Formats: sequence, structure tokens, C-alpha cells
Amino acid sequence: MSVSLKGSCLCGAVKYEVKGDPQRFYHCHCSRCRKSSGTGHATNLFLANAELVFASGQSLLKQFKVPEAKRFTRQFCSRCGSQVARYVPEIDGVVIPAGSLDDEAPIQPQARIFWDSRAHWSCDGDALPRHAEYPG
Repeated sequence: MSVSLKGSCLCGAVKYEVKGDPQRFYHCHCSRCRKSSGTGHATNLFLANAELVFASGQSLLKQFKVPEAKRFTRQFCSRCGSQVARYVPEIDGVVIPAGSLDDEAPIQPQARIFWDSRAHWSCDGDALPRHAEYPG
């Protein structure tokens, strides 16, 4: 199922559109996602066979990659700091911070990952599957 989704940053300067196949939708509780989001988890939608186009604000985009991390990179608006979608070569797909979507996500969250790393005050009580790391 291929979808087309639009999103933007908080200040509205960066706008993007992504087309692709929704594959995974996770709440990640690893320490990097917690620090990056400032909350108990990050919620990301992963699309395969995806094309990402920035309609505006591409010159405002900045990235931060944790040097020792295999995959962890943030792409964000340098004006307001909001994370936006990014192409990830390691998975040959696009990762969308779900909060940056202007459209409704086409699927519901499927799991909580890196559950064993979660802050104990965060997110207990739903019925989503829980995984210590990436699901198999």
C-alpha cells in the first residue's frame, strides 16, 4: 500500500511530502530517543520504497548524528528545532517523526521498542507489544 503524506516543522518553514509504503510504526524508548524528544519516547513511522521531497525550507535543514551510533540521526529545522522526515540509507527508507505529520498516519503504532531502556515514569498501561530491542 503506497501512501502520500505531508508534514512540516513547528514554525512552518520546512514542509515536506513523502510517498512510500508504510512498514513500521514504533514508540522507541531508548535513551537517545528520550533525550532527542525530551519525552519518554519517540514515535516514528518508517516507509519503504519511499520518495522524500521538501516543498520549502530545505536550506534550513540540519542534521545531528550521534558519532558512535550506527543509525541514530536527527534531521531538524534550524529555525525552530523541530524534527522532520529524513531519508535513511542504512534502511533504504524514510523515517518520519510522527508528530511532524500534517496528515493522519496511515497505520497505528505497532509496538514499543527498547522497552527495557524506558524511563520507569513513562508510558505504562497500553496493550502494545513490548520488545527489549528491535523486533525480529
